[in-house]
Amino acid sequence: MAPSSRARVAAAVRRLGHGVVAHDLADDDLETIADELEGIVARVTASPRRRPPADSPSDLPAPLEDERDAMALFASLAGDAVVAGETNPLGLGARFWLEEDTAVVEAVVGPAFAGAPGRAHGGILVTVIDETMGSVLAHHGLFALTAWLHVTFVAAAPLGQPVTTRAWLAARDGRKLTIQARVQAGDTLVAEAEALFVAVDPRPFLAGPPR
Repeated sequence: MAPSSRARVAAAVRRLGHGVVAHDLADDDLETIADELEGIVARVTASPRRRPPADSPSDLPAPLEDERDAMALFASLAGDAVVAGETNPLGLGARFWLEEDTAVVEAVVGPAFAGAPGRAHGGILVTVIDETMGSVLAHHGLFALTAWLHVTFVAAAPLGQPVTTRAWLAARDGRKLTIQARVQAGDTLVAEAEALFVAVDPRPFLAGPPR
């Protein structure tokens, strides 16, 4: 299936960001690009604002009754997600899939998300872990928020190469959900993680910030 126009724009903006970081452009070129981009930004911001992913929180099931409800909610929000959202121009544009009860996210970290030279920033990897864990919850028909997340880094993750995160539900005690994850770059273990999530009713959360 061909990507949507919004996804194509997002992918182009991501490539632009990584390209500006990775390449040494002449000042004249940068000035020309800045002028062109400012015109594009003005055109974008003059258009009508988008509606939220869910038209109304009252349209959402509460509590989520099964995996289908949660996965539908996850899909409605995932397009703009910072890790695997293909329509987020500031995200990673990672791939997501399920292997039975394990959620898998494969990301290629570009130059704009570098930490040490040639290596992915640790904060980006934590973000990938958190979002992978969130998709585990959706698979199990749950909507929950992160209470704490502990990450142990074992090795650096390279830039420009696939980094794969796998996460699974390790234990459940009422509303408390323990999820574990592993991050690998090829055969190299990059990190291990464990988190506590707390299941919540999604409707107040999606209604917007408290007034």
